[in-house]
Amino acid sequence: MKRPENVTELLDAALAGELGPDPAELTATSVFWVHHGTRLAGGDVTYLNQYVLVRVGGAFGGCAFEAGEIDPAICREASGSSLAALLKDAPTPLRTAALDAYLGAVAPHREAPDAEPVTLPAGPPEVRAVARDAAVAGLLDIRRGAKVALIGVVNPLVAAIRERGGDPLPCDFNLRTTQWGDPVSRDMHEVLDAADAVVATGMTLSNGSFDTILARCRERGIPLVVYAQSGSAVARAFLGAGVTALSAEPFPFSQFSAEPTVLYRYRAAPGDKGGA
Repeated sequence: MKRPENVTELLDAALAGELGPDPAELTATSVFWVHHGTRLAGGDVTYLNQYVLVRVGGAFGGCAFEAGEIDPAICREASGSSLAALLKDAPTPLRTAALDAYLGAVAPHREAPDAEPVTLPAGPPEVRAVARDAAVAGLLDIRRGAKVALIGVVNPLVAAIRERGGDPLPCDFNLRTTQWGDPVSRDMHEVLDAADAVVATGMTLSNGSFDTILARCRERGIPLVVYAQSGSAVARAFLGAGVTALSAEPFPFSQFSAEPTVLYRYRAAPGDKGGA
């Protein structure tokens, strides 16, 4: 099949069995919900995140969502459903998690020949978060002074971009300033128009902004790096078709463990940068 232009085309291809087994023949064995809060040492921001997760065979798919968007009761209703039912009718976060699980089952990150595994060290959250965000920032190939839109703000990533000579343009629905007092825009279009490169979280798949970011980066011919816990296998489907690099972190996510865990870095093939 041709490369998808957006998430809807990818979803349609999955439902049509063009990407692997018929989802109607697969079962969402387990659907569960996690509410997680974190405040890193030295910070003044408590990150509150909700995730819905779907298990299909040997793969987990996950997607973060905004508070109140779905209810934990959905886990009782959805567990044991056919995967096709979730891909067709579930709320967007659950549908994204189901698609992520499907694509992760078809092609696990751990078996992908073009994936670079990066082991995050054991230790406290501050050590692991810094290592994770340095791995993400290492995917950026930018000149000094380049403006980097950061859509979905985490403070260690702001610092990692600066350490590589970039000028962060933070954008987030829930934060007003970074740890260092930088103003955080709520206008995604403002930072997309000003940026020389874009770094976006996988949660953009949940709130519906991913397709807009993807299209704008294609139009402008600028790099798009995605750091994804949410929908890491979904974002991978756009590598070289708008996404130039990806940090994919399948469940269990780094914040849920103090032991070494692995994320997977991908880069588009040379000359396959996904611009307009």
